Amino acid sequence: MNTLKLRSCIEQFLIEDIGEQDVTTDLIFSDDTNGEIVFIAKEDGVFCGQDVIRTGFPLLDPNTDISLFVKDGDSIEAGQRLGVVSGQISALLKGERVVLNLVQRMSGIATLTRNAVETLGSTDTRICDTRKTTPGLRMFEKYAVRCGGGYNHRYGLYDGVMVKDNHIAFAGSISKAVEVIRERLGHMVKIEVETETKEQVSEAVEAGADVIMFDNRTPEEISQLKMLVPDHIITEASGGITLDNLADYQNCGVHYISLGFLTHSYKALDISVKVSADAGALSHHLSQKGTLI
Repeated sequence: MNTLKLRSCIEQFLIEDIGEQDVTTDLIFSDDTNGEIVFIAKEDGVFCGQDVIRTGFPLLDPNTDISLFVKDGDSIEAGQRLGVVSGQISALLKGERVVLNLVQRMSGIATLTRNAVETLGSTDTRICDTRKTTPGLRMFEKYAVRCGGGYNHRYGLYDGVMVKDNHIAFAGSISKAVEVIRERLGHMVKIEVETETKEQVSEAVEAGADVIMFDNRTPEEISQLKMLVPDHIITEASGGITLDNLADYQNCGVHYISLGFLTHSYKALDISVKVSADAGALSHHLSQKGTLI
């Protein structure tokens, strides 16, 4: 992930959560009270989020000490210690929820992606994501897909042309849409066309599409449609593909299968944070402030 963008995003997430102050934490702890939190997996999966942990806590306490026992993409088991973060208790408490939210979600996506890759079981067809990401979290979610063994489709509307059904309807035809784009587009950007019928596939080939997507087609239909596409054109299947039927697409011959559910229907992986502190030092600190434990 882009380091500057990562830092900027997490800063904004922390500001959103902390606001003017953490009322609870600031009333109990001063900045000279140190402690430790431990990240522990509560279920099996794929870990993702090491840079989030390494970036988030130092924003609140530059002297934070971080030790991670896993790296992004590693398989993890329930009960496994993933890492330890030591530093100011106030910083640990203020940062833990934002950091944990991101790590849980990214690990959930990485786990689901790994599951999809293994379910497909193909060495010729790659699993990739779509633009169906959570606003504000696209960088995190697409990175998690890569950690799970998948690949990224375009990042946004700005880095790839994708002529969809509504573009075709407004433009009048696939040929017209591609023709206008070719006249104005630089040579570094590929053009993908979404198709559903034999006629559309043939028209996209004739128009000079770089990538042809077979939208909402069965494996059998895709196998037939792919025969119309020259070898130099990249092919993709999308729409109506779930974990339950994904294995059926193993031999349909496309280069990519794009799955929106990787980033819009994932379940956050269950990871917890346990807090440990020097009980003696903490008790003394609280008694000095007139607070009872």
